[in-house]
Amino acid sequence: MSTSSQKRSEEFLKISGQFKLGALVTESSHPVTANLSEVAKTDIAGALRLLFEADGDVINTFRKFVASGKAAEIKETILRSLKTGGRIFFTGCGSTGRLSILLDSVWRDFWQRQTSARGVATPADWENRVFSVMAGGDFALIKSVEGFEDFSAFGKKQINDLGVSSKDVVFAITEGGETSFVIGTAWAGVEAGAKVYFVYNNPDEILCEHVERSREVIKDSRIEKINLTTGPMSITGSTRMQATTIQLCVLLTVLEMVARELVSGETRSPALPSQFLDALEQLHANLNSQTVLKSLAVLVALEESVYRSSHKNNYFADRLAIDVLTDTTERSPTYCTPPFRKFDDTTASESWAFLFLPQKQTPQAWQSILKRPSRCLEWTEDEVRELVGDEKFPRTMEIIRKISRAELLRFKIGLDGLPSRTLNKDDCAIAIIAEEEKDLIMSHGFFQEQLEAARKAGVKTGIIYFAKSPIANSPADKAVFIPLPQTDFLLDAILRVATKLVMNALSTCTMVRLGRVMGNTMIWVVPSNLKLIDRATRYISRLAGLDYPAANRLLFEVIEYVEPRMKSDQAHPPVVGMAVLRAKENLTNEEAEKTLMGI
Repeated sequence: MSTSSQKRSEEFLKISGQFKLGALVTESSHPVTANLSEVAKTDIAGALRLLFEADGDVINTFRKFVASGKAAEIKETILRSLKTGGRIFFTGCGSTGRLSILLDSVWRDFWQRQTSARGVATPADWENRVFSVMAGGDFALIKSVEGFEDFSAFGKKQINDLGVSSKDVVFAITEGGETSFVIGTAWAGVEAGAKVYFVYNNPDEILCEHVERSREVIKDSRIEKINLTTGPMSITGSTRMQATTIQLCVLLTVLEMVARELVSGETRSPALPSQFLDALEQLHANLNSQTVLKSLAVLVALEESVYRSSHKNNYFADRLAIDVLTDTTERSPTYCTPPFRKFDDTTASESWAFLFLPQKQTPQAWQSILKRPSRCLEWTEDEVRELVGDEKFPRTMEIIRKISRAELLRFKIGLDGLPSRTLNKDDCAIAIIAEEEKDLIMSHGFFQEQLEAARKAGVKTGIIYFAKSPIANSPADKAVFIPLPQTDFLLDAILRVATKLVMNALSTCTMVRLGRVMGNTMIWVVPSNLKLIDRATRYISRLAGLDYPAANRLLFEVIEYVEPRMKSDQAHPPVVGMAVLRAKENLTNEEAEKTLMGI
């Protein structure tokens, strides 16, 4: 063990009590998916059914939320704030950070459509009264930013930079209920006199017993709690699944109620949560139909074959681009796949999947996704030094320089990025389409043109189509029709939930088939923050039979070995798998990698 890796392990173990989260419900194994990897080997549709069955926990929790009547209370709080000049903040990191940006985008999209339909701006500029605060700024949509999740001071600064005040409402969203960055935004809101909601997914008694920073928030009467515990995740610890799905359902419901009243003063909104529940139950039944399961299984097999043979996939989306981006970028930390690659980066590994929009230029494509100009962190040296002190300043400043707007725009997601990611034979192209975009499937439409060009190059093509009724003629080799229930929701909430459930199931089942999951444990997890270091340590301890400190020391040895490749976005072996092999077989890092990767 090197001196540096030993020091890093010792430093973590000193504070590990704050991040030992194994007792949390969100970190436990879901009984429905316990044998997921075994089922997926022979029955893809059966594996998808298990994933959707676990999503039934979301419906059960949402039913309880509807019965509580809290939606109407929260709606009134938001309306009072907006009508007196206040703003709404959604804060999060990782999956909940992407959720915050999604909610921001959905809200803005609706008001932009209202303006377009009316030909004049909406009253009171409602569009610009909602803000998202993601750990690391908008750059983190693509890739989690090292260190930001673990420090409450960063959360406080990011929301304070946006001027949170006593007129505002803050939704601090954390799946586990323990994320330091999000807790920092909650305290900043309290200090500013804002109304603060803490949105989380673990039982109060467990959080209060095991996590001091969570207990402080939960016990503070100035912060209103929205506990949305659904139970274990379908993939152990992967809170991008049911935890963020229930948060999406609840917060979209509240925003829908607010939008209805602002547009028309509608008084029937108290019934809307029940209507949302009915639609959610119908959607869940549709996803469990044999037709959907079998057709989606075909796409899983397609993506699996492409990635297994070291080829790539391009997604094409417009209306649902933010939804697709969220799922696609979350695959990297969860399953150790290469993250999105910048168009001019010649050293990073090729991304397995990427996303393109119909806008010709990337700046416009990012504007289309976010529905606003991008907000990346551009902190000065003085600001950073004040936050972290002299010792951590050099490394933190290095990180800040890598997450600017200029760096974000190097991810070319407009049509100008296509030349840097040309599809070839045995690659694949998949379009994600909403019903209102069906004209783009027709002759000379964006989706038709991209799929046709792909087919001419010998590329396999697919479509996922979310609509009330199927399209007559699909321009793709494989088509998945996701039937949506009939609703009149202004924010297309059920469409958004459907897209999340389907994309989560597609990507998860694909990764399970590729061996990234054992049972329902994500053994290829990337330990990119303190919470994930704890998770990786626990997995090594359980699988290799080591005590926690020994497992952690071994983990940091392996991290040191693969870290140069991790930081340069190059392909690298899974640290958990390597550590377990080293412990069981008494191997060196090099020997473990060769054995694990079949080199």
